[in-house]
Amino acid sequence: MPDYKAPLRDIKFVMSELLDSEQHYASLEGAEDATPDMVDAIIQEGARFCEQVLSPLNQVGDQEGCTWSEDGVKTPTGFREAYKQYVEGGWPSMTAAPEHGGQGLPESIGLVMSEMIGTANWSWGMYPGLSHGAINTVELHGTSEQKETYLTRMISGEWTGTMCLTEAHCGSDLGILRSKAEPNADGSYSISGTKIFISAGEHDMADNIVHIVLARLPDAPAGTKGISLFIVPKFLPDADGEPGERNAVTCGSIEHKMGIHGNATCVMNFDGAKGWLIGPENKGLNCMFTFMNVARLGTAIQGLGAAELSFQGSLSYAKDRLAMRSLSGSRNPDGPADPIIVHPDVRRMLLTQKAVAEGSRALVYYTAQQSDIVQRGKDEESRREADELMGFLTPIAKAFLTEIGYEASNLGMQVYGGHGFISEWGMEQIVRDARIGMIYEGTTGIQALDLLGRKVLMTQGEALKRFTKKVHVFCKDNADNAQLKEFIDPLEAINREWGDLTMKLGMNAMKNREEVGAASVDYLMYSGYAVFAYLWARMAQVSLDTMADGTTEEAFYNAKVQTARFYFKRMLPRARGHAESMLAGADSLMDMQVEAFAL
Repeated sequence: MPDYKAPLRDIKFVMSELLDSEQHYASLEGAEDATPDMVDAIIQEGARFCEQVLSPLNQVGDQEGCTWSEDGVKTPTGFREAYKQYVEGGWPSMTAAPEHGGQGLPESIGLVMSEMIGTANWSWGMYPGLSHGAINTVELHGTSEQKETYLTRMISGEWTGTMCLTEAHCGSDLGILRSKAEPNADGSYSISGTKIFISAGEHDMADNIVHIVLARLPDAPAGTKGISLFIVPKFLPDADGEPGERNAVTCGSIEHKMGIHGNATCVMNFDGAKGWLIGPENKGLNCMFTFMNVARLGTAIQGLGAAELSFQGSLSYAKDRLAMRSLSGSRNPDGPADPIIVHPDVRRMLLTQKAVAEGSRALVYYTAQQSDIVQRGKDEESRREADELMGFLTPIAKAFLTEIGYEASNLGMQVYGGHGFISEWGMEQIVRDARIGMIYEGTTGIQALDLLGRKVLMTQGEALKRFTKKVHVFCKDNADNAQLKEFIDPLEAINREWGDLTMKLGMNAMKNREEVGAASVDYLMYSGYAVFAYLWARMAQVSLDTMADGTTEEAFYNAKVQTARFYFKRMLPRARGHAESMLAGADSLMDMQVEAFAL
């Protein structure tokens, strides 16, 4: 397994130079503590924890996995001790509200920490990571009593949380879930049902686990309009708020999975468990979706992390591994062969990984800044605009980054050749761990339908226009910049084509609604390549301007420009294929009768 090294220089570049985080934090309400020195200290210390504590446990978690028994789930060696250090360091409370024990820092700083944690050890990071949604839910929709009972302990990390949504017969279609909630005389509810695929649903790392559960009240309307949300703790809090009597919620089993072995993916049985309604009756999905953008952005980080870690491993290997001679003459005349990094195809794989990792970081951090503005913007108009922009970018980030992050992890394995297939190197673990990213928190297909159907067509293209206008202004402002011409011209072209394609799809959908589903994934991937083009053009601009002003880090900035050039010449052309495919029509998918799908 590659030894993770936090990419601090690139993190600083994206935050400070590309996105001007200092000015960004100064523009937010209640972000006075997010000074450059404070932010730098947090990231430096977070990097140390991830490199020294979490990274060495990554392969341990994969090899040992979790162990189920009737008494509970035991996590891999070192996981519990690492979590204790995490809590003692105050990391769980970093972005939470001060009135409940949080440090009140902006969400985007927490996502930088999430990137480093997830890259160092994705399985471990899911335990505290899953608490985030539970905390947000209670914070936004809980009563004052619920906040007093649960928030402080979840924010401190003493207790963790989960989101119990999925059932065996319904994956993303939550409208057909069957779990029931019967009212009790004391104002609580008796929750019955079985939930599956509950990450971190049971473990030995915290004193209590607070489950946020979707269930139906008696006589609730059918479908999604009849779903309510409940707090169901593993241990019922006593009069002092401490874990007391064991609730009737148990882990029936843990899944045997392709990857993320170090995280317990649980079947959770609720056998008349005591719970409390959170939010209004029959509005559970509305409450749940208030935090889904942040949750999906958290999953997007898995694509970023997979690309970053596989790049770090394959780059080191490519510099050391000797095989064949360079086609243009020996580069290592004193050795028996040249290092494989001299070969064009290895360069192709490494540059793809680098372009994906660094482009993904830019997109995640950019989107995270919109989340900051939604929560802390100083005026209603800026909050509204940021909310719309974040809503548009989130399905792209979640689906596109996990798709190309998985591609990058496979390329990392390929650089190693036969050794990449061998477990001891750890490259195949990255591939296995990354594969789930395209599935949970809404599959690529679900995200694509959300993007094209809900975010774009249902807004008559307004959500798209909000972003393409930013791209247009950037292109216009740099139209006379000769150094940027190689980036501006294709960026301007794809930005214009993006709108044209959207209009054509909208017209097609008016004639046949199947056209939306038929085109959606290609539309999302096209959108991802277009967004990356904008971000890579901006990164090239910053780098070129810095070199023009004079810098002692010319190699770093020159590499940025060369990677941008690679992206525009070698990766952006992929969008052309997606454009042709999305306009090919639904008939080629839908004309075949079901009976014809015969074995």
